[in-house]
Amino acid sequence: MTHHSVIYLPKQKDYEELTQVWEASVRATHDFLPDDYIKLLRNLLLTQYLGAVNLFCTRDSHLRITGFGGTTPGKLEMLFIAPDYRGMGLGKKLLDYAIEHFQVTELDVNEQNPQALGFYEKQGFEVVGRSKVDGLGRPYPMLRMRIRSVR
Repeated sequence: MTHHSVIYLPKQKDYEELTQVWEASVRATHDFLPDDYIKLLRNLLLTQYLGAVNLFCTRDSHLRITGFGGTTPGKLEMLFIAPDYRGMGLGKKLLDYAIEHFQVTELDVNEQNPQALGFYEKQGFEVVGRSKVDGLGRPYPMLRMRIRSVR
């Protein structure tokens, strides 16, 4: 039984570390976002977004956070993996947890992040809608995805 097979529920004292994981992940995967926008989102994450979702995470053997997710009822609001831990199945583990424990059926993904889009499609989600702007009204198109009835 490795630490990776355990899902932890982070607390407010973990918000700074979660935000560090988020920033490293975003910088590795969202190369279309300008630096000042990443800094704005980082501040919103730390001060508002993390406190507004059900959080869950994976940790390594030293209990450092390796990935995390956040949900609101029925929706995956965030899923980020530390760059050094990509490709190890943590995303699938966290997504499966969100579906099983938080009844997640939908999510939004940046259209300009094809790796994430491909990951969710492989996990049984399909695109059902598109917005020309992101949640803050910036010109980064978002795709709404919904789980296919049978996974």
